[in-house]
Amino acid sequence: MQQPSSKGRRAPHWALSVALLGLFSTGVNAEQPTTPAMPQSAADTPFASDREAVIWRQDELKDLERLLRQLRFDLVNNQDARGAAPRLAELQEKATQAHFLPAFIAGTHGRGSDAKPDIWEEWDEFAAGFTDLEEKVSILIEAAEQEDYRAATRAFSDVGLSCRSCHRAYRYD
Repeated sequence: MQQPSSKGRRAPHWALSVALLGLFSTGVNAEQPTTPAMPQSAADTPFASDREAVIWRQDELKDLERLLRQLRFDLVNNQDARGAAPRLAELQEKATQAHFLPAFIAGTHGRGSDAKPDIWEEWDEFAAGFTDLEEKVSILIEAAEQEDYRAATRAFSDVGLSCRSCHRAYRYD
């Protein structure tokens, strides 16, 4: 069914075709997002040292895990989207490439780190995991905003799966 235009008239059939063609052509011609460059040293990052970056990322990932536990309680157990809103905003801000990738300085694995060297050998795939996480978090937020708790529960599960798949591939347990 066509939506009425702002003047109360229906949009002509060709307008819908042009709009759809524009959407598809934008996708074809649009540049694909590029993977952020792998930081080669602490000088390439906001961190004073490699060790500071490792400690920061470990702490941030633990905080993210705690945040997810709180969100499970808010959204799945209590079905309280309004109460979850500040934590969802924090999740959306933190569960991103931009937030985490600077802390993965080349070679910051080994002693004192849970990171496998595969991270730096498979940088594009590793970074893509954060893109996947960002998408899953967006779906979770949308479901919560609509107070669709069944969809939020599924989306929350997908966020967890995204985290676990990355941990299995790139983190020593």
